[in-house]
Amino acid sequence: MTRKAKDLIVILGDQLSDNVSSLASDGDVLMAELADEASYVRHHKQKIALIFSAMRHFAEHLRDQGRHVTYLAYGDNPQITSFSDAVTHQLAAGDYQRIFVTAPGEYRLAAEFADWSTRFDMPVHILPDTRFIATHEEFDNWADGKKQLRMEFFYREMRRKTGLLMDGKEPLGGQWNYDAENRKKLPKDHVLPMRKRAAPDAITQNVLALVEQHFGNHFGTLEGFGWPVTAAEADAHFEDFLDNCLPNFGDYQDAMKSGETFLYHALVASSLNLGLLDALDICRRAEARYHDGHAPLNAVEGFIRQIIGWREYIRGIYWLKMPDYAHENFFAHQRALPAFYYDGDTDMACLREAVI
Repeated sequence: MTRKAKDLIVILGDQLSDNVSSLASDGDVLMAELADEASYVRHHKQKIALIFSAMRHFAEHLRDQGRHVTYLAYGDNPQITSFSDAVTHQLAAGDYQRIFVTAPGEYRLAAEFADWSTRFDMPVHILPDTRFIATHEEFDNWADGKKQLRMEFFYREMRRKTGLLMDGKEPLGGQWNYDAENRKKLPKDHVLPMRKRAAPDAITQNVLALVEQHFGNHFGTLEGFGWPVTAAEADAHFEDFLDNCLPNFGDYQDAMKSGETFLYHALVASSLNLGLLDALDICRRAEARYHDGHAPLNAVEGFIRQIIGWREYIRGIYWLKMPDYAHENFFAHQRALPAFYYDGDTDMACLREAVI
């Protein structure tokens, strides 16, 4: 009996969401830990470990849902170094009729995927990443004709679109931005909250050993690794932030203290960027804390501005200006970054304490 051709779904390391657009197909899933992705820049060891571990956990999650997942672990197939290599390998192993992939977040990958239809001689569906609030078209339309692309005005459009912290057509409290109230210094002897950390399970421990073995020359340390690697862990960490940090997040958003790594920051960027948290969902949950009296407006507005303001704005600017954007050098700097940018061996306290 002839086997029916199926769809192949390629899931990238930052697409670890049940609602990612490519998973609308019921085809086979392909995930791969790739040398090109781990080494095209000098990633911090913990970043590589976080992505590999989160990918492995998401693959198990998809299998639990009944999905067929092919997972290519780092080093198992040394000749497979890129997404194109991984797809070539998988197409040779099965009968596939179409490829589905959600649009990547980097131009270099978009350029790689652009010729897949010709290269693999089959339909390739590159679907929009619907996990962001603004589409590329919306940002381009907002930017069109403007002499200055100011984040503040784009942010206001996102507030109007989402309805977050809005009173009809006006901002709740009468102001769009409370940044002026978010610049306090930490009081002397101020006691900071303990931050929730995720104890590495067996999967993460195996990944930590792999990263130390293969990426030992990358900067940073794996000691104390405790980042969320599943949606459930990310959700628990965010709830901890809402309970214990959000009320003071606004006041001390810009504060720094020697020896303190996190202060009141949310620590959600990695989980958001991997897809373990949903941007609009966490903003609505933070907004609810204002309405129930748990957190002041300057704290909630400051948090939401980072997500639907800066995060969406920077993404929009990137895609608007690429590929030329990657080669801009306004100050005509020519020297490479010094070694202390990576190892933190410098008298500059701001850099020394940031690189761990």
